Amino acid sequence: MLHVKDLIQDIVNTKVSNERKQILTPLIDYIKESQKTKGLTSLNFICTHNSRRSQFSQVWAHLAASHFNMNIECHSAGVEVTACNERTIASLKRFGLLINIKNADGNNPVYEITYQNDLPPVVCFSKLYNDSSCPSEDFAAIMTCAHADKNCPVIPGANSRIPIRYEDPKKHDDTRLEEIMYDERSLQIATEMFYVFNKANVKQNH
Repeated sequence: MLHVKDLIQDIVNTKVSNERKQILTPLIDYIKESQKTKGLTSLNFICTHNSRRSQFSQVWAHLAASHFNMNIECHSAGVEVTACNERTIASLKRFGLLINIKNADGNNPVYEITYQNDLPPVVCFSKLYNDSSCPSEDFAAIMTCAHADKNCPVIPGANSRIPIRYEDPKKHDDTRLEEIMYDERSLQIATEMFYVFNKANVKQNH
């Protein structure tokens, strides 16, 4: 098992393609502006089931915010309630994250995730975008899958809607490529979130 603290510098130094940089630029600009004007940024990563890509995004964005000491609230949600997929959690464990399960016997477990015990955890479970735990106004809705982006044209309260789509690792479930593809998607999202937050870090870059 890897330890995420040992990976962070490598993640920060990993190149992001020019094509992906263009896709990520609106999120960088949104964070910069909200940090300058309010000193606080709220992000809600949205995918259909709030099970895989949006959960990866919330966790890695939270870690990036902590790493760069930025005042950013990171959430995730969906348009249907299912569960944070156990394969998502397994991948995060392989990257060395610490996982505490609050209700393992339920259909929608609540996970507390962090990379060191003295930091506040990310609380992950599947929820709707209008759940009471999510921001209700003045936030960016980050659409991480095509289905949610096409079928949920309005996210109430969002003052920005930013599509950043990722390929779903679900299609590799129960195959020999399952762990490889979940870890690949997790690492891609980690790399891009750290790239975004590094570029948007107003204090560091001025």
